[in-house]
Amino acid sequence: MTAPSVFDQLVGQSHITEILQGAVKAAQSGQESPNLSKHGMTHAWIFTGPPGSGRSSAAIAFAAALVCPTGGCGTCQACHSAQTSGHPDVEIIRTEGLSIKIDEVRELLTRTSWAPSMGGWRVVVMEDADRMTESAANALLKAIEEPGARTVWLLCAPTLHDILPTIRSRCRHLQLRTPSTHDVTEVLEKRDGITPEMADFAARVSQGHIGRARYIATNENVRSNRAQVMKLPLQLSSIAAAYTAAQTLVDLATQEANAATDARDEAETQALAEAYGKGATGRGMATGGSKAIKELEKEQKSRATRAVRDGLDGALLDIATFYRDVMLVQSGATDSIINIDIIDEISAYAHKNPAHATVKKINAIMEARTNLIHNAAPLLTIEALMCRLA
Repeated sequence: MTAPSVFDQLVGQSHITEILQGAVKAAQSGQESPNLSKHGMTHAWIFTGPPGSGRSSAAIAFAAALVCPTGGCGTCQACHSAQTSGHPDVEIIRTEGLSIKIDEVRELLTRTSWAPSMGGWRVVVMEDADRMTESAANALLKAIEEPGARTVWLLCAPTLHDILPTIRSRCRHLQLRTPSTHDVTEVLEKRDGITPEMADFAARVSQGHIGRARYIATNENVRSNRAQVMKLPLQLSSIAAAYTAAQTLVDLATQEANAATDARDEAETQALAEAYGKGATGRGMATGGSKAIKELEKEQKSRATRAVRDGLDGALLDIATFYRDVMLVQSGATDSIINIDIIDEISAYAHKNPAHATVKKINAIMEARTNLIHNAAPLLTIEALMCRLA
């Protein structure tokens, strides 16, 4: 029986695990590799891969292994604290807003200039490095060009091209794969106790996105919303219907985002107000309290905006699977249908519409996703898309 490891959680990424374990061994023996060869340790890494492939999980597992006395056993206090943002030498940067700004990076650089307090390395994991503004990326570049002796940077992004060229040229690149449906199904069954039927459904419709698969499998409301979204392509019988479908899609994304953020926003605001003395003496908050509350509300608004955009992006990917399945039926290759629960509707649609129109509709969805990434107005973007699909 093999010993447990922090890398056990990485699904379908054996090619990455081998490289990272080799780097950990090299780090322990002091064999740093400045020329970015396959083996050895270096101070900056970029993890890329499609959403749900586990790029952040891989980076955090690597960080835990670097600060673990035994190279990533997965069971010691150092491993647990590193993976839960509790280790003093491991900093995990997660942004819930639309971007990472230069002030945040400068503050981060100040902290990373300190020497490690417990282990041999100070590790920074930046989960959304692609969301850095240009000025923030340039500030980070200087730190990577002149690295601290014991500081390791682990940057995560969807693709290598999402990172500033001058940064990526100084980092070792690791490309993660999309896990297979079988691999995701197995994880849901063994780790989360999901029934085989539900695990198979969630793995298929999530297209290898492990986190989303678990979210779908454990949340009936999410499955209900997805079923409603999947009916939209069948309702686009006119331009009026297209506008109705667009509003429905935006409303569903907004409701889901609000459900995830409202209670949290209220708790954060209350906690901050109490920290500034509200209600403690019968008087108002201490000096600076109102300003702090306004700053928090600004962050919460940015977080809510991103949550809506992320929800819309997920819904558009679901709709794209409908047209993908239509295209498979039209080409006679039905072995890998994703939405087998609505196969009758998909088959009927496929026989009524030409294949070249299906390709154009998939392209239109991908264009709309790109426009949302570039901060286009959500409702207008979705209305334009639905009109094209109709």
